[in-house]
Amino acid sequence: MTTDRTDAAAVAEATTPESGIADPIPEATLARLPIYMRGLLEVAGDGVTTVSSRRLADLSGVNAAKVRKDLSYVGTRGTRGVGYEVDRLIREIGMVLSGEVTPVVIIGVGNLGRALSRYDGFVAGGFPVLALVDADSSMVGRRIAGVIVSHVDDLGKVVAETGCLLGIVATPAHAAQVAVDGLIAAGIRSILNFAPAVVSVPAEVELRKVDLATELQILGYHEHRREAANPQQVA
Repeated sequence: MTTDRTDAAAVAEATTPESGIADPIPEATLARLPIYMRGLLEVAGDGVTTVSSRRLADLSGVNAAKVRKDLSYVGTRGTRGVGYEVDRLIREIGMVLSGEVTPVVIIGVGNLGRALSRYDGFVAGGFPVLALVDADSSMVGRRIAGVIVSHVDDLGKVVAETGCLLGIVATPAHAAQVAVDGLIAAGIRSILNFAPAVVSVPAEVELRKVDLATELQILGYHEHRREAANPQQVA
């Protein structure tokens, strides 16, 4: 899609293409939809039923025009002077991001894996953690966040029984590629990798990486530059 098209034209193409298959949403817009969802869930928790594009922009750190443009890609429009219906917008963004519900399996139930399994935001966003697996036999059979831990050797069976569609890798670096390979063999085609390792996947598999250590190092770099530019503040 080009960027000089009207919202109405963008909606028409995204929702009613001749092929019957919706065109992909631009990557930049797709990256912002979860941020809008987080803001919507926040105001919904406060009992708010409608939200303006300006309010949603403030919650998301973007401008109101960009919010309206982004939301046009999911086929929704606000009412002038009223805004967007919060519950409806949550449903519509949720449908775009995950269809309805996208069950998740986590490989690795160390500190990070356990923390992720208990994160309420996954459920709120339509990504319930239905399966946990680990290579450590001493962890098998334990209940974490209401889910019984299975052995990684049973990954294929677990995925088939739970219907998990998305895999999260929370293993140590040395085990990451094996974990990814196991998910792919089990039929998972969407993987989020938290392990501090570079892994390879086939072209048909969607892989996203979250490297917490790298992000902290980048922040540390900027902090050191700030200190160097303002030595009197450090003293």
